[in-house]
Parts: sequence; C-alpha cells; structure tokens
Amino acid sequence: MDPMESPNGQPSPMPRKKMTKQLTGKKDDTQLHSAARAGNLVAVMEILTGTGEEELKELLERQNQSGETALYVAAEYGYVNVVREMIKYYDLADAGIKARNGFDAFHVAAKQGDMEILRVLMEAHPELSMTVDLSNTTALHTAATKGHIEIVNFLLDAGSSLATIAKSNGKTALHSAARNGHVEVVRALLTMEPGMATRTDKKGQTAFHMAAKGQNIEMVEELIVAQPSSINMVDTKGNTALHIAARKGRIQIVRLILGHCGTDLKAVNRTNETALDTAEKTGHSEIAAILQEHGVQSAKTIQPQEKNPARELKQTVSDIKHEVYYQLEHTRQTRKRVQGIAKRLNKMHGEGLNNAINSTTVVAVLIATVAFAAIFTVPGQYVDDPEEKAPGQSLGEANVAPQASFIIFFIFDSIALFISLAVVVVQTSVVVIESKAKKQMMAIINKLMWIACVLISVAFLALSYIVVGEREKWLATSVTIIGATIMVTTLGTMCYWVIKHRIEASNMKSLRRSSLGSRSRSFSVSVVSDTEILNSDYKKMSWSPPALKVVITQLTWPCSPADLQNHSMNVRQILCNFKKQMSFQAGFNTGASMCQRTINNDRGVRTGQHISKAVRSITMAKPGECKVVREMPLENQSQEERQECYT
Repeated sequence: MDPMESPNGQPSPMPRKKMTKQLTGKKDDTQLHSAARAGNLVAVMEILTGTGEEELKELLERQNQSGETALYVAAEYGYVNVVREMIKYYDLADAGIKARNGFDAFHVAAKQGDMEILRVLMEAHPELSMTVDLSNTTALHTAATKGHIEIVNFLLDAGSSLATIAKSNGKTALHSAARNGHVEVVRALLTMEPGMATRTDKKGQTAFHMAAKGQNIEMVEELIVAQPSSINMVDTKGNTALHIAARKGRIQIVRLILGHCGTDLKAVNRTNETALDTAEKTGHSEIAAILQEHGVQSAKTIQPQEKNPARELKQTVSDIKHEVYYQLEHTRQTRKRVQGIAKRLNKMHGEGLNNAINSTTVVAVLIATVAFAAIFTVPGQYVDDPEEKAPGQSLGEANVAPQASFIIFFIFDSIALFISLAVVVVQTSVVVIESKAKKQMMAIINKLMWIACVLISVAFLALSYIVVGEREKWLATSVTIIGATIMVTTLGTMCYWVIKHRIEASNMKSLRRSSLGSRSRSFSVSVVSDTEILNSDYKKMSWSPPALKVVITQLTWPCSPADLQNHSMNVRQILCNFKKQMSFQAGFNTGASMCQRTINNDRGVRTGQHISKAVRSITMAKPGECKVVREMPLENQSQEERQECYT
C-alpha cells in the first residue's frame, strides 16, 4: 500500500509538526494553496506535473488575500515533504515572495523554529538567508528574538555577517535576544561577533541597556563579562544601564550593577538626574535606598546649579512653545473627532431619510392600488345587459351612479389615486439628491400622503352609505363619526408636534446666533492686553504659531533680571490670549482658567520651572563665541552680544 494512502484508498495528508493552524482556507486561495495547506503531497504533485510551464509559473507566483504563496503556506504549516517537492519548481525570486506580514517562506520557518524546512530551503537557495522583512529584520534576528538557538547556530554557520544586520530602528539580533532573556542565543552571537556588545541602536542603547530592562540576571552577567565597558555607556538621553534598571524597578539587576567596581555612581543624564533621582521619580523607594547605601547621590548634590534669569526665561519660552503646540494639537484632534461624529450622524440621517422614502413609497403604492381597485368593485354592479338597460343609462355604468354618496366616493377616490401615483413617480424617479433637498421633499410628500389617507377615508365612508342601505343608514353614520374622530385626532396631533418642533428649532437658532455674537464680543475685549506691547502686537498680527514666535523673539531678551521677569509675564500673557482664541475655535471654555493659572505661576520665583525639551531653538550665529558669552554673568554681557547669541 502507498504510504500516502489511507486503508480506504484515499490519499492521507502529511503529518504536521505543530497543530498551530486550522485547515480553513483564505480568500483567493488556488488549488495549490489548498493542497499545500492540507499537506496533500499527491494533490500537490498532480498540480505541479499536470500544469503547463507558463501556467505553472503564474500559479507558483499567485498570492492569496494575505499575500501568501503556496510555498509560504506549506512552510508555515511545517510540511517538509511538500516543501521539498515544491521548492524544485521555484526560482529564487519566486521563493522570496513576501506575504503582507513581510515574511517569506524561509522567514516564517525560522520564526516557527522549523529546522528541517530551513535546511531544505537553504539547499535549494542559500541566498534566502539574507532576505529581510518590512522592518529590515532577517530570519536570524527573528529566530534570536524567539530563542531558537538551533536555528541561530545554523544561520550563523551559513554566514556570520547576518548577525551584524540591524533593523530599521538600529537594533541587532543581540539587542532582541538580550531584551527577551535568551542567554544561549546571546552567547552564540557574541562568540561569532564579539564587537556587537557595544553596538548601539537609534536610541543609543546597547544590548546591555536591553538586558537591564529585563529580569534575567544571568543575561546581565554574561554581557558584563563580554564587554565590561558597556556598563557605563549612555544612550541618547544620557541614561546608563543603572538608570534604566532603576526606572524599571529591577532590584536584582541594580544590585548586580552596583556590585561591579567599574560602575559610575555619579552618571547624570540629560534631564539632570542620577540613578537615585530616577528611582525616586518613578516611586521605587527600595531601589532608592539601595542606591544610597552604595553612595549614589542626587544630581543636585553633585552639581548644584545657580539661578540664571536668562536660562530661566529660555526655559519659559520653551514651555510656552510646547504648550502652544499642545493646544494646536488638541484643537486639531478635537475638530477631527467632531467631524467624525458629524459624518456618522449624517450617514445615519441619510439612512433614516432613505428608509422613510421607501416606507412612503410602499404606502403610496398600497393606497393607489386600493383606490384603483375600488372603482371597479362598486356595490350594485354595473349595467352589462343591453336589453335590461333603463332609459338614460349606458353600458358599463354603475347602477348607483346617480346617488350623491357614489359621486362623493368617485371624486375623493380619484384624487387619492392620483396623489398616490404622483408620490410614487417622484420617489422612484429621484435617485441622487442633496440631503437638505431630500428632507424638504419628504416633508411635502408626507403632507400629500396625509391628504391621500383623508381622501381614501372619505371615499370609504361615502360608499358605506350605499352598502348599508336606507334602513341601516345609522350604522354608516356611526362609522363616519368614529372614523372622522380618529383621523382628526391623529392629524391634529401630528400638526401640533410639527408646529411645536418648528417653533423650538427657530428659537434655538436665534439663541445660538445671539450666543455666538455675545461670545465674539466678549472675546474681542478679553484678548486686549493692558500693556502697550500686547495691545499693538495683537492688533497687528494674526494668531498663528509663526506670528507668536515673532512676538516671543521681540520680548525675549531685555537688559536686566527684573526685565526678564516682567517680559516673561508678557510672553505668558500672549500665550494666554492665543489659548483663548484656540479654545474659542474648538468650542471649549477652558482657555481662560488655564491662562490665569499660568500667569499666577509666573508671579514669583517659579518662572521657567516647567522643564520642556520642546524648544531650545533660539538660533546662534556663532556657536563657539556664543557659548563663551552665555557663560558670562548677565551684567557683563553687552547688548550686541545678547542680540547676536540669543535671538
């Protein structure tokens, strides 16, 4: 018996190594995809051998909705024999086709730790080991991240240069393995490329920084042994591994780093913090105590700073620009959310109008059908025998035609018929129309349908007098009274609510207009500053960020510390006026309170204490000379030097 066949003679699928996927297909799957997903080697071979060369080429390249080729599917499901046969028909370009997740067949096999499939693919196309995904991640990097040490060793043997390829964010396989605590993988990578221990990513962080974020003590020890100097390397923010471990709350790692004799206990990052400051800031009191026991001090103790009014004002300007950016971004996000809500409401309103139109059309057709049929089913029948025709009658004439009830029925029934038909014609002919016009059209059509319902009711009541006869006329009268009461009550209530809604809408519109007018007038008064500078600048300029920057530049550099304090207040006032306008445009009333709180904070020694990296963007024409000028006492700086170096 064929090993690929079951006892009943049907081909059995190849056994899968990992039952991590279901056999459900995906959109745009070909027959080859389905056979590969099922692991049906017989079906795969029939397709491969029974297809023409050009057609087979196209079939092998075909991707489903997820961008997967048949080879990718077979590799993902772990069918080694299927992959072995299929790869014979794939060239390098087709074998390296990536799915939407950025992985090709080789990459997905490395991710899942499937050594056998990797060997098969490498034998056919060794170049596949160099392929990368959308973020420039190699198969080696993915295997290292997952901790597949066998795969890592296999790929390193194939080419050690793979270990030096970094992702788009600058992280190497060593970074990812260290962050995930895979000690054996890190050891294998360092054995092949020892210099990678000091390799930094775009944040300036080494693998040792990554290990300090984790919880694997053995990993930290391994990296210290591999490169002791990395213990004091800093990232772009000036953080050492000790800073990071203190921030993450890794007590054991902090103890291990402190126990190393080469650890710099006085390292200060760019936010002027030691590891002790970082631990206290993040609330890790136990780590702070450990750091103090080992002699780590606060940055204020190590580097006491003197107050510099010019520097404080620069910090204030930085904070102002940061807050302006935040206000603009908040306004933009709010406007975007409001627009999204408005779109959804408009969509719901449009759907409601369409449903109302469809319902009205159905009712109109129903009334037209009833009105049309009623004229041909008149009680008393018609004159249909020429010999029995009375003088003055004609063939087809209703026997009750001379009666007043029939005349009333005929007139009202006919009008109801034509109104309903007119409504049907309008609603079926108008396909695309603006929402506002559609709403107005619906209002008119609804009134016409009210009239049609009234007319068909009157026609019914008129005909009832004929049906009941002279002796039972009281019955028709009773029905008329009851029907008239119901219709009058219904239509009266509807008219009342329509009129009430119109009045309320008109009142709301008037109130909104008056409110906007008063708010505009109050805003125009409130933004006028009580100082000459603010008043003139506000009148001259439109409130845009570039204009605000001009005013800040004009007010930034006075001559004395006292003027620095006063002008800081002026800059804050300008920001407040800007905030008021932004808050007004966004429909919020928080601007005034925020401004008052900001001004109050600056009435004293608190000026410029808001730390912000947003703007140290004051241009310096001569950096070398300006550095000397800025380090001089303020009273020794000339007006020209300030103008050159600080504006």
